[in-house]
Amino acid sequence: MTTLVVTVALSLKPTSTPSPAIPSPVSGSTGPGPIRTFTVINHCPFTIWPALYTDLNVGKSVPSQPTGWEQASGATVTFAVPYNWTAGRIWGRTECNFTANPGPNSCATGGCNGGFHCDTSIGTGVPPVSLAEWTLGVNGKPDFYDVSLVDGSNLPMKITSNKGCPTASCPVDLNPACPPELAYRNANGVIVGCKSSCFAKLSGNPANSPDCCSGLFDTPETCPASGVRYYRYFKDQCPDAYAYAYDERSGTALWTCDSNLSSDYTLVFCP
Repeated sequence: MTTLVVTVALSLKPTSTPSPAIPSPVSGSTGPGPIRTFTVINHCPFTIWPALYTDLNVGKSVPSQPTGWEQASGATVTFAVPYNWTAGRIWGRTECNFTANPGPNSCATGGCNGGFHCDTSIGTGVPPVSLAEWTLGVNGKPDFYDVSLVDGSNLPMKITSNKGCPTASCPVDLNPACPPELAYRNANGVIVGCKSSCFAKLSGNPANSPDCCSGLFDTPETCPASGVRYYRYFKDQCPDAYAYAYDERSGTALWTCDSNLSSDYTLVFCP
C-alpha cells in the first residue's frame, strides 16, 4: 500500500540519488491521542538495515526515528510515533554497503534514494521488498495497517498490537521456493528476493497490465485476483498479507484497530 489511504499500489521507483535525509523529530504529536510506541525486532540470523518512509504528500507528521538504521540480529529498537502518522511504511534492507555505492543500489534488496538514510521525498524501497504499512486513525477512524507483498518480498515480517488487535503477517521466507521467473538474485547468484509478477513485467507493459492493476485494469472490478499471475503463491503462504493491489476483498489483507485504544505496535523481522 503505497498511499495508505486505504489501497495498495506500486512503490515509487528511484529516479536519483540525493543527499542523505536528516532524521526528523516527532511532529504532529498533540491532539486527541497520545504518541504511540513502535518497536522493531530483528529475529533474522543476520544484520538488516531497516528503513522508514512517510508519504509527506498525504501527512506531515513523522516518527522520531531516523529514516534508516543498522540493526544486528537479535536487536530491538523502540521509538515514538505521532498519533496521526499517515501513509507510513517500514521495511528491511539486506546485504548493504553504503561506502562504495551510496544510493538505491547500496543493498541487495530494499535500497532507497539517499543511501543509509532514505530520502524523505523519494526514499521508498526498491522492489522486491516486503512492507509494513500504517495509517493511524484520528477523528474516530481506526488505525489501518498491513504487511504488503505488492512490491514482492525479501524478508518475512509480522505486525502485532499490544491491545489484542489482529496480526498482520507474512511469516514465511518466500525466497527459496520463489518461481524462477520471479526470483531476484544478488551478485553471487543467491535468491534474495521474490519479485511480484508486475515488477517482473510478465505481462510486457506495466502501464497496462492485470498483474499491475494498471491501465484498463485499474479498478477492483477489472483486476480480480484470478488475473494476477502467482497471486496464489504469495497468498496461500501468507494469507494475512496483501498479495496484490486490490487484495482487500480477501478480508485478510488490510487490518484495523480501534484508534481509541492508542495501540502500540511491534514489527518483527523473521518472526
